[in-house]
Amino acid sequence: MGNLLIITTVMLNYELHSPMFFFLINLSIVDLGSISVTVPKSMSNSLLNTRSISYSGCVVQVFCLICFLGANLSLLTVMAYDRYVAICKPLHYGIIMNRRACIQMAAGAWAAGAINSALHTGNTFSLRFCHSNIINQFFCEVPQLLKLSSSDAYRRELAALAFSVCLCLGCFVFIVVSYVQIFTAVWSIPSEQGHQKAFSTCIPHLIVVSLFLSTAIIAYFKPISDSPSPLDLLAAVLYSVVPPLMNPVIYSMR
Repeated sequence: MGNLLIITTVMLNYELHSPMFFFLINLSIVDLGSISVTVPKSMSNSLLNTRSISYSGCVVQVFCLICFLGANLSLLTVMAYDRYVAICKPLHYGIIMNRRACIQMAAGAWAAGAINSALHTGNTFSLRFCHSNIINQFFCEVPQLLKLSSSDAYRRELAALAFSVCLCLGCFVFIVVSYVQIFTAVWSIPSEQGHQKAFSTCIPHLIVVSLFLSTAIIAYFKPISDSPSPLDLLAAVLYSVVPPLMNPVIYSMR
């Protein structure tokens, strides 16, 4: 509801038809998609007292979730660049962040997520699964699926992991560099009112970036247990449910 409200508000309010809110619509679509991939199926299984998911359903779930997560990080990077241009190059903002450039950047973010997802999904489901058909998670998660494979899974995953690492590291470095430039420019503004206005446009984005990266790091850098673990479940909820839930709250305050 929160994400749908943001999408509807921005689309209906002509005053919000700016690059920042265009990217916010895309972020809301990503959040809406990522939470819809996992939670409804889990709720359905709970209500129907079952724990099953079809093979094709698992493939779709893995592809969509990784695609949305990759697009999320890429969009947050683009939004950091938008804030950098707005604060550091305000007189050129309309020229640099024109309609065509915004569409190309949004399309690039979605493409990066789709390529990352295709690599992981293709590598994961080309493996042989013969150890078990039980996933110790409330959705199909790649690390949990790799544990079920009899193949040399981690060697097969190297190409996909390399792309993911490059994508994540590149986005992280770009966001950090953008904000170093932003804060340098903000501190040179003589008026206190100018400081507050600049920070007010950046703080929601910084909170969202920090929330997304911290929950993803907790989930993917934590050792995976061999038996069902409440910690694994909590980590998965943190990165798959909490950011889509909190992003509308953070940006609605803005």
